[in-house]
Amino acid sequence: MHAQPRAGAFPDAPEEESDDRRGQRYLPASSFRSRRSALSDAQRQTWERRWPELGLSLDAAAGEGDGAGQAPLDTRAWFGRQAPLVLEIGCGSGISTLAMAKDEPDVDVIAVEIYKRGLAQLLCAIDREGVGNIRLIRGNGVEVLQRLIPSGSLTGVRVFFPDPWPKARHHKRRFLQPGTIGLIADRLLPGGVLHAATDHPGYAEHIGEVGDAEPRLRRVDAASRLPISVVRPTTKYETKAHEAGSAVTEFIWLRHE
Repeated sequence: MHAQPRAGAFPDAPEEESDDRRGQRYLPASSFRSRRSALSDAQRQTWERRWPELGLSLDAAAGEGDGAGQAPLDTRAWFGRQAPLVLEIGCGSGISTLAMAKDEPDVDVIAVEIYKRGLAQLLCAIDREGVGNIRLIRGNGVEVLQRLIPSGSLTGVRVFFPDPWPKARHHKRRFLQPGTIGLIADRLLPGGVLHAATDHPGYAEHIGEVGDAEPRLRRVDAASRLPISVVRPTTKYETKAHEAGSAVTEFIWLRHE
């Protein structure tokens, strides 16, 4: 049993000589799956009321074309403060996003997801519980990293239970590939954290190999001194995975100083 599939990523990367395109040919192919996204009346009303303040579409942010020259996000203006910044890629319905943001009110969190319904569920929870340190982007993770996030700006990146694409012919669609890991490493501050988790043993082996092969990252454990929390809530999908006998593997890497 695998956790809920997550949005994947698209292949095109910026020019490598700027240290942005390391392993560019290894960026994953388009990997999101079709999913029904009809909103309830309550979700639609909350979306219409809160999305203009708390959310943005990648297309709207980047404009037409390939996004070349697009200014990065002004996160200080968006959140109304300067604080450590975490990007969560593939947040689903935001259970982990919400819980971890509530536990760290001094950390700002940007949650990225393709599917509108998941974002709407998270937006409703934010509205209901009055959480002020989460913003939302509808788009795929690689394009968000490429177009909107400057180098050396993130304190953390979280990728929890990305789609494992278990068939060998689909492995190229996996989100965590050498090119993506390199892009994440570039966006992290020195001392920043990449935190990933999967319940798929084959994908866990792959993630460990590509993460350890990135020279700007160093594997550490949860007991290390870290700038952000790596304590996740256990979601219903993770509980189902445990019940089915699937072990969850956690990965934590630090960007070298």
